[in-house]
Amino acid sequence: MLQRKFDEVVKQEFPNAKDAKDTSIHYLGKMQIEHQLDISKVLMATSVCSDDINVPSTTFFNVLFGPFVMGGLGGIPFVGQTGMTAFAHHIPDNGSAFIFYGPHIGITLEGDLGKMYRPRMENTGNSCGALMLALSRLENKNYAPVLSDDDYQQMKLEESLLPFREEILASDNPSKAITEATYEIIDKKIHEYLKTCKNEFNVDKVTLLGGIIINTDHGVDDYFDARNFEVIELNSL
Repeated sequence: MLQRKFDEVVKQEFPNAKDAKDTSIHYLGKMQIEHQLDISKVLMATSVCSDDINVPSTTFFNVLFGPFVMGGLGGIPFVGQTGMTAFAHHIPDNGSAFIFYGPHIGITLEGDLGKMYRPRMENTGNSCGALMLALSRLENKNYAPVLSDDDYQQMKLEESLLPFREEILASDNPSKAITEATYEIIDKKIHEYLKTCKNEFNVDKVTLLGGIIINTDHGVDDYFDARNFEVIELNSL
């Protein structure tokens, strides 16, 4: 019953979102059937937020090797070209690569975006905490992040979001808008790093699945709003 209620709430904001576990099954099937990939030899990388709430979001983790973790706060692939190269070197012989990426956002049964009830906590908390913190700071139009070793990832995340500030603050739902903007940043960086490091891969194909993870309540399946699925022939880049 609770899952059904969340299904209605989630799809009011993300009409194309699907249960995260069903998403995994669907795309694993496409990889096997439509693209003839041997999933027993697929190494998975993730560029999702380091928030612990994202670990059980999909069943990819239970089927594929890995994951090689690329993402930091907000899901930005902070490992850069060095990390993409390392990932390329870890792929099984005659195997292929799969990169799952995107930001996350919580939603409550009341439809509040950017919030969720975490396990064994009575009150709601932010999700994504890093993005909601960035939003609260960007609302001050005089604010500019200052890069420092002490809080590098958060400051770099906020710096990446600066070009989207006016668009985010002018939107009907800034919590959703900052998540959408972060997806665009992650998607662009993943494609850039893949193109730059393509010669490091000893395989022909890399599969990408990007979108937005939607966190619900503890004990209820999360959702995933897929934005990009592609099997890239590396020699075409």
